[in-house]
Parts: sequence; C-alpha cells; structure tokens
Amino acid sequence: MNDATKPCRRCLLSDLGDHPSREAVLKGISAIRDKDRADEKVYHDRLKICRSCDNLLSGTCLSCGCYVEIRAAVISGRCPMKKW
Repeated sequence: MNDATKPCRRCLLSDLGDHPSREAVLKGISAIRDKDRADEKVYHDRLKICRSCDNLLSGTCLSCGCYVEIRAAVISGRCPMKKW
C-alpha cells in the first residue's frame, strides 16, 4: 500500500483534499441550522480533541462511525467517548 492509499489517522476530511466523502461532510455541516450550530471556537476546540484521539481515522470516529466534523458542528453534539 503506498502513501496515497493509506488511511490517515488523526486527519479530518477537510485535511484530505479530494476525499470522496469530503463534499458530503461539507453539505452536512452547511445543512445545520444556525440555531443548532456550535460557534467556531467550540467547533475547533472539539476537532482539536478529536485529532488527538486514537479512535479517529480519516475523519471518522471509530467509536460510533460518525464524521467528527459534522458531530462537532452541532451544538448538542457529544463525543461518544465523553471527551467533549
């Protein structure tokens, strides 16, 4: 397996350029109503925690299967590992 096909631990889909799921994640985030969306600081703080988690693989939480960027964008979103 070459470097281009290896799954990226600690990467978010927004870091992966033309990843096939990236567009779906961006659409999912944009579909969140403003009143339900976490503010930018909360969103980035959550993603920082996710990046350091052993359960992150190519933007997906291995604990629950979600795209962490969508879960982190929802104000009521919660980490399944209770890290945030």
